[in-house]
Amino acid sequence: MSEVKNIRIGKLRHPEKARNIPNEPLQKPDWLRVKAPISEKYHETRKLIRDNSLFTVCEEAACPNIGECWEQKHATVMILGSICTRACAFCNVATGRPDLLDPHEPENLAKAAEKLGLEHIVITSVDRDDLDDGGAEHFAECIRLLRKTTPNTTIEILTPDFLRKEGALEVVIKARPDVFNHNIETVPSLYPTIRPGGRYFHSLNLLRRVKEVDPSIFTKSGIMVGLGETKDEVYQVMDDMRSANIDFLTIGQYLAPTPKHAAIDRYVTPEEFKSYEKAAYRKGFLMVASSPLTRSSYHAGSDFAKMREERERRLKKAAE
Repeated sequence: MSEVKNIRIGKLRHPEKARNIPNEPLQKPDWLRVKAPISEKYHETRKLIRDNSLFTVCEEAACPNIGECWEQKHATVMILGSICTRACAFCNVATGRPDLLDPHEPENLAKAAEKLGLEHIVITSVDRDDLDDGGAEHFAECIRLLRKTTPNTTIEILTPDFLRKEGALEVVIKARPDVFNHNIETVPSLYPTIRPGGRYFHSLNLLRRVKEVDPSIFTKSGIMVGLGETKDEVYQVMDDMRSANIDFLTIGQYLAPTPKHAAIDRYVTPEEFKSYEKAAYRKGFLMVASSPLTRSSYHAGSDFAKMREERERRLKKAAE
């Protein structure tokens, strides 16, 4: 068996899942089918990413929207290497001994953003529990160089939880991204099996802390559904997020990267996603994206513009 095939089933890419018994696949419904990426603009974006030695979560996490986004020259850059120190049951990013930090990565990122002419950029990363600051200074340097190189580009970051990394969060906040995103991922009852390295209330408190330090920064978080959660649990997560003053909620269907990842419990219908969206808006979120194919950075630029307009509208109304 070739190395590529081994990686696809998790023997090399996910060594911690190699002994898992493969799950029986569920038949994918029509609303989750997407076209294969073949356009010229897709390949242009792919080449630019390769030429600048960058990783993207679009590829590493096997995002179903990669064809659409790359055709529009939208890519979510993944910094701090391509190897994660966590082993979440849902994630396709490789697990193992982390890469050495690339000191040129912030500069290469800024150059790529300039060449793409990005109005909005999303920067995420693997978890780096091996680093004293969890990679916080690296995030901050990326933000600072982007401000110098492409000052009109709005910056959205999707960070790890900086668990047990005292002072790391404040380093990133000080660099002042426009949007600070950290995904809750799932409901608390599923954390032991789906996100065992994370802590639900730590993630909530991280986002609450962002607002306490700098209320001007938008906060954002997302969850996957179809993992076995109940509707009441989803509504409780919404309430918990609003108590942390989170502005933007994303909800998308969980799709298992391989048969050895966490099993899909069910496919949530588009009508259910719509009902979640309506409920979330009633609870006070500025922006909600809820659909089967929603991902953290899907339509991030246009959604950011809508969220900013909504905050301005509410502030104006409150002042009247």
